[in-house]
Amino acid sequence: MTTFRWLASVARPELNRLVAAAVLGMLATGCAIGLMATSAWLISRAAEHPPVLYLTVAIVAVRAFGIGRGVLRYAERLVGHDAVFRVLGRTRVRAWIDLDRAAPAGLGGTRAGDLLTRVTRDVDAIQDLLVRGLLPIAVSLLTGIATVAVLTAILPAAGAVLLIGLSTAGLGAPAASLVLSARAERRFAPARSALTTEVHELLTGLADLTAYRATDERLHRIRQQDGRLTGILRRSAFSTGVGAAVANAALACTVTGEILVGVPAVRDGRLAGVVLAVLVLTPLAAFELVTPLPAAARHLVRGRQAATRLRALADLPSPSVCWGSESADSGTLSAQHLTVRWPGASAPVLTGVDLDLRPGRRVGLIGPSGSGKSTLAAALIGFLAPEAGRVTFGGTELASLEEASYRRQVVLCGQDDHVFDATVRENLLIGKPDATDDQLFDALDRVRLGAWVRRQPNGLGTAVGERGARISGGERQRLVLARALLADPAVLVLDEPTAHLDGPTADALIHDITDATEGRTTLLITHRHRDLDAVDDILEISCTNSPENPSPTRKSPIWTPTGARPTTSPSARSISSATRS
Repeated sequence: MTTFRWLASVARPELNRLVAAAVLGMLATGCAIGLMATSAWLISRAAEHPPVLYLTVAIVAVRAFGIGRGVLRYAERLVGHDAVFRVLGRTRVRAWIDLDRAAPAGLGGTRAGDLLTRVTRDVDAIQDLLVRGLLPIAVSLLTGIATVAVLTAILPAAGAVLLIGLSTAGLGAPAASLVLSARAERRFAPARSALTTEVHELLTGLADLTAYRATDERLHRIRQQDGRLTGILRRSAFSTGVGAAVANAALACTVTGEILVGVPAVRDGRLAGVVLAVLVLTPLAAFELVTPLPAAARHLVRGRQAATRLRALADLPSPSVCWGSESADSGTLSAQHLTVRWPGASAPVLTGVDLDLRPGRRVGLIGPSGSGKSTLAAALIGFLAPEAGRVTFGGTELASLEEASYRRQVVLCGQDDHVFDATVRENLLIGKPDATDDQLFDALDRVRLGAWVRRQPNGLGTAVGERGARISGGERQRLVLARALLADPAVLVLDEPTAHLDGPTADALIHDITDATEGRTTLLITHRHRDLDAVDDILEISCTNSPENPSPTRKSPIWTPTGARPTTSPSARSISSATRS
């Protein structure tokens, strides 16, 4: 899909409103031109001291045009912005749908700051494209044609002069502006995105950057990016000034031309003297049509770039499962001959994996970092579609299940689950939006966080800070676990819940997890052997070099029973479980 077709598909539902806004804008501008022309005739005619009755129609017309200009301009802004805000809402929703479709595995090649720019600044650029780009051009074209037609009816030569003047200003000014700023406009969106990315990464990593004394380097990079963006904006402003100069020069020539064709027409009797003022002053109002065109051309270029960047979100890889429509029923969560590859990876991370998580059983999965534990969790939860093999729940393949139904049954509690900059209550309600305070405290008590919340002055209204910065690591992990338990899933997948915690805090959290998951199907992924004391089955993953690929930089995961000797055979890659006695 081209950028134009993408933009048309987004704006098409609001086409009627956009056309209505253009018509209202044409009428408002027509009132402004009519006000100037009628005022010029009225002043010239009044200088002849006619009976006041002869001026009544012109006086009423001046008042009507004056009032109509304001009312119609307000209506045009109201209708136009209503249409544009609807388009922006649809654009944002489409962008978020594209991101949701690609997340989380498909976003590995993008930077958070760039994505932030796309869903904020680039979406706003679509607003400028419509309001400051397309609508002014449409209004200028329609009103300019009507004004030229009126002056042509009065004096053909005057209409020709106005046509030449408006064409010169309407085409020459934007062309001159774009020629001078073409390169700068092409670099504007990437430069803005680069600056936003640098600032975002500085703010999110400020603590670590300060600890390692790396803030000066980051600030230097921000200054460089800011300097580039400032230079681009400076060249853009210069081009706007050149465009305004071209338009003003064309206006001066047009007024002079109207005088040169109007005076002989009055002398020859082809034109009434009072009408000469109309010919001379009308271009002053008519040229307001071309004043916004240089900026409109610039917004067209920027808007097209923004639309291209937003459309590119639809091209992000979608490695997650393509869901079906069947309802998910509780049962065994199984992986059968599973092979999984991350987007862009040269080799699969998991190959030929078999696994059964039976109802009510707690299984521990242990192995070193990088061995594929989190990859298995992503495949089980549906974030990564299998390259080969399949994942089933209750005997039904994930591709046949409804996503929302499956998400209610199987919940992933990851090591870096996001904690929002909100209150304890708002973070918990993500797991169950209609939960009562009693249910929230019940979930908190199950992870031994309820007493701490009750001690806080604001209780459930206690703010946790950005990414849980105002609470400790253990409290953060307990809050995340309480949120997962509040969802009451049939299967709970815990991916490294003790990561980033000190030994005593990790031990206490594992004790709480053991109590909270009693009787619930649970997969506990960890790299600490001591976390597995209370699970029913243990699976161990180890990395062994394959004989087909002896390079130590590329490792194939080999799944072996606990305590068994790892095999080097590349075909022995299924999960086996050793039930603890």
